[in-house]
Amino acid sequence: MSRAASRNTMALNGSAMARRAGAMTGSETFQGVNILLLLMLSLMVLGLLMMSSASVEIASTQYGDPLYFAKRQLFFSLLGIAIVVVSLQVPLRYWYHCSAWLLLLTFLLLALVLVPGIGRVVNGSARWIDLGFYTLQPSEMAKVFLIIYLAAFLQRRRIEVRDTWTGFIKPIVVLGLFVALLHFQPDHGAMALMLAITFGMLFLAGARLHRFLFVLLLGVAGIVALAIMKPYVIRRLSSFLNPWAEEYVYGEGYQLTQALIAFGRGEWFGAGLGNSIQKLYFLPEAHTDFVVAIVAEELGLFGVMLVLGLFSMLVLQALRLGRQAEREGHSFSAYMAYGIAVLFASQVFINIGVNTGLLPTKGLTLPFLSYGGNSLLVSCLMVGLLLRIQYEIRTGKSGPEGEPL
Repeated sequence: MSRAASRNTMALNGSAMARRAGAMTGSETFQGVNILLLLMLSLMVLGLLMMSSASVEIASTQYGDPLYFAKRQLFFSLLGIAIVVVSLQVPLRYWYHCSAWLLLLTFLLLALVLVPGIGRVVNGSARWIDLGFYTLQPSEMAKVFLIIYLAAFLQRRRIEVRDTWTGFIKPIVVLGLFVALLHFQPDHGAMALMLAITFGMLFLAGARLHRFLFVLLLGVAGIVALAIMKPYVIRRLSSFLNPWAEEYVYGEGYQLTQALIAFGRGEWFGAGLGNSIQKLYFLPEAHTDFVVAIVAEELGLFGVMLVLGLFSMLVLQALRLGRQAEREGHSFSAYMAYGIAVLFASQVFINIGVNTGLLPTKGLTLPFLSYGGNSLLVSCLMVGLLLRIQYEIRTGKSGPEGEPL
């Protein structure tokens, strides 16, 4: 065989190997995407089913249509899938370079809800902006935009955050601004999530443990001061510790006692889909903050464990994705994946903790399961970001020191 023929043969073999490698990479990407999408779609379908069951009675009474909330949730589910598709097409470099602007936009929106005539007040809380065609809840957007900003900040200043007080305090100042704005709404559930996101991401970036202890002491002092200034905080804490007390069982402890009744009635395998009694005006917010209590009543412990299993797998996938990105030098992608994992884990823990009496009652939705377009769309956006991170890792799209191209 001539040298030219030999070179041609080697070139053809190399081309074939490259095609096989490309096909393998595409297959791996497809399989990985399938896992995240399967988890998201499973949670969305389960949420649509249980939210519809929990809302049938109230929808029939208030709107004359038993499926009123189900139809709206289905619309937002389809819109959420569209957001996943769109976010999958947006390179991470755009999020990286727009992180500061997104943070400023969040501060502006959180301030606007406090302006009379702009912010919409429901049950004493000003958390929404009525746009006519859509009711915007800025605190939902704030959670994911905070993650994007902190991921960009940690990518640029991770050494400073690890080694100096100055680097550690800067994101704490940003957190303080969020806490101040959320306090005046008030939205203490979102405040707790912001705290978990910031501390979780700083810890995973390597910040020293003793610095967290100092900030936590300040936080405890702030909570004590809040309890002294606002006596209802102490009363709510007392009702949490003993919700069955005569003075609380029909007041501050009512939601918790009704949720616990739902859990007790569900036993191992539940009373059956649609057979909940607590949703018949006994349990307030059955289709939003307390939907997991209806899951427990209708599907039993088995149903609750299924929900926990799906969320655990989703969080684990995000953490694995972050770890893989960190190993390959994609710092921004890694911190974003970590932040999303912390947010999902914290929100699920708080919501289920409230439903089971492990935590004081807070108005916080369960991602993908509770009724609400804002929560569902933001949850879908976070899954879309995870998918984009996965795609860029597998295709090697990272710039100098992990900065997105």
